[in-house]
Amino acid sequence: MPDARRIRITVEGIVQGVGFRPFVFRLAERHGIAGWVRNTTAGVVIEAEGEGGRLGSFRAALAAEAPPLAVIAGLAAEEIPPAGETTFAIVGSGESKGTVRVAPDGDVCPDCLRELFDPADRRYRYPFITCTNCGPRYSIITAVPYDRPNTTMAAFPLCDACRAEYEDPRDRRFHAQPLACPACGPRLRLVDAAGRELPGDPVEEAAALLAGGKIVALKGTGGYHLAVDPMNDEAVRELRRRKVRDEKPFALMAPDLEAVRRFARIDPLEERLLASSERPIVLLRKRPGNPLSPLVAPANGYFGTMLPSTPLHHLLLRERFTALVMTSGNLSDEPVAHRDDEARERLGAIADLFLVHDREIRTRSDDSVIRVFRGNPLFLRRSRGYAPREVRLPAPLPNVLAVGAELKGAICLATDDRAFMSQHIGDLKNAATLASLEDAADHLRRLLGIEPALVAHDLHPDYLSTAYAEGIPGLPRVGVQHHHAHMASCMAENGLEGEAIGVVFDGTGHGEDGTVWGGEFLVGGYGGFRRAGHLRQVPLPGGDAAVREPFRMALAHLHDAFGAGLFDLALPWLAKIDAAERKLYLRMLERRLNSPLTSSCGRLFDAVAALIGVRERVSYEGQAALELEALAEESGTRELYPFAVVRRNGCATVDFRMMIRALAEDAAAARAGSVMARAFHGTLAAAVAEVCGQIRSSTGLGRVVLSGGVFQNRLLTEGVHRALTDRGFTVCTHRLVPPNDGGVALGQAIIAGYAARKGE
Repeated sequence: MPDARRIRITVEGIVQGVGFRPFVFRLAERHGIAGWVRNTTAGVVIEAEGEGGRLGSFRAALAAEAPPLAVIAGLAAEEIPPAGETTFAIVGSGESKGTVRVAPDGDVCPDCLRELFDPADRRYRYPFITCTNCGPRYSIITAVPYDRPNTTMAAFPLCDACRAEYEDPRDRRFHAQPLACPACGPRLRLVDAAGRELPGDPVEEAAALLAGGKIVALKGTGGYHLAVDPMNDEAVRELRRRKVRDEKPFALMAPDLEAVRRFARIDPLEERLLASSERPIVLLRKRPGNPLSPLVAPANGYFGTMLPSTPLHHLLLRERFTALVMTSGNLSDEPVAHRDDEARERLGAIADLFLVHDREIRTRSDDSVIRVFRGNPLFLRRSRGYAPREVRLPAPLPNVLAVGAELKGAICLATDDRAFMSQHIGDLKNAATLASLEDAADHLRRLLGIEPALVAHDLHPDYLSTAYAEGIPGLPRVGVQHHHAHMASCMAENGLEGEAIGVVFDGTGHGEDGTVWGGEFLVGGYGGFRRAGHLRQVPLPGGDAAVREPFRMALAHLHDAFGAGLFDLALPWLAKIDAAERKLYLRMLERRLNSPLTSSCGRLFDAVAALIGVRERVSYEGQAALELEALAEESGTRELYPFAVVRRNGCATVDFRMMIRALAEDAAAARAGSVMARAFHGTLAAAVAEVCGQIRSSTGLGRVVLSGGVFQNRLLTEGVHRALTDRGFTVCTHRLVPPNDGGVALGQAIIAGYAARKGE
């Protein structure tokens, strides 16, 4: 071809294991392009030769028509001399500099789903049907490049029929690494706790047992679920008893959107999220009069709902159930079980039967959880389906490993202008969860080829994540203040540079002054911060005991507002505290015995929930605040309680003592709890806007970022967002990582990397 040109194209992003090379092959054939495509350790490299106009169309189509699971992060092209080739080929993997992107696990694509239920198809009702457009990825990969020997499918040699599909670039199963069929692939079994196999079709038998009220442990993509019929009160109650999970809501899995509508309200964005290939749990408003047991999500206005994420789920749910409870296969504070022997050992006292298979899960990954906020998804947990997708950073960094905090553990690996978040690990309160975090960090480091030059961690000296960071030999360590990390994480995912106002509300964090922070107004950026304001501090009676017993925080705030006369208030829950306990609590509060000071907004929510009679004790983290929000949503009042903002030495203190007095008066008068709860939310939003206004007056800053676990509360976040935008602020919230501690590692990474880049 006399006017032929040749270009070398490097494609970065999630472009391996997602059918990208056969897509390029077919595209080249369509446009009359010669050359080749190959996987490398940095992504996909293409050499394309042809007439200039054809090359331009080919290059444009690479991004416009990419496969469903592909995510293109960068596409660079350079002109090279023509080689005179006349055909296009897919060639073997090669080496290159850079970071390979690992694809997250995906749902079943429409083509595979159609074949799954087609009696004429050779994979009819085969629970491991897959192709290059769907199926497991991150959970089965053991090394890079992403080829079958580097996955847990290496144990299953392909039969002749599968091999022909695997080697045909025109087949949608070309180089589909999880490819299998009933003749050569993994096998499903139904077994008891001792591992004895039961006769019959495993799916049909498991479905019959579930319909009969039994509890079945089911092996999914990233670990085990515990399943039970959500319309069976006794079955749900028994699952709660065995799992020692008194009131925390259970997640649901429904076969399709039509079934979801029978028990929940759903808007178009929630539909798209539910039906996406990531298959997250989405919080949906309960439909009044729904047929599900009230024990599924007691005292809660939402159902956490997902659609099937594996062929096995589709088979189990099809035409049999409106939904199944599908909760994580673990005990409280433990990681989700993902190995078969581990599952039988840890879940043997919970599950009646186990629906298992012999495809190993290399990397455990719990379900992602999302709620919709102002027309955008808000992560409460970022895990299966999304990990380890990258977050683009506003500026390049050296290689950093950030290990997060204690609750909702997740690690972050940053390199250049990319940050890679791990899946949700869990609360780092025991050796098992710490071991899971260490494994996630090591595995992700090897997959991505990122060797950290430094490690970032929380300043709290007693966190297991801090101890882990301290134990890594040869790496300099950077301690990052907890709330600064929250603020930086929100700034980073929104691409902000310079300084901003950070409103960081959460449960607890190690403060620079030795107190427990959690209701903070910060000013600064990645290079540092100052505390420009906070909620008025009160004692935390009994330390961690106050987290489990919100009435203690109510006592602290009432004592702050009324002094020793707090027990004269006509509040029903106060009357249940006997004379000896009253004396003990007063002594703790007055003398600050085992009662560190805290500015925590999370604990303020606990206090108000207890004060107005919503919840005196909790059985899971955040329960009181969740129920207070649900109650507040029943009222549309715009009333506000009084509060004050006191400035001292350039720092604002939000004083809610007047609000507490008014709440106590309303509660004693038996005012509707929904009205009090809604007025509290509105008052807190108004206080945030007032303090930010004062900070802007002294700093000129007009950007506000909202972070911390309290901003999982949709009602509060919308109220704060509205109050700030009404005052002309630009408000940034989380969209890519959770506002809770699951996003802290991102903030740690960018703060530590920024310091290293500046030579500090």
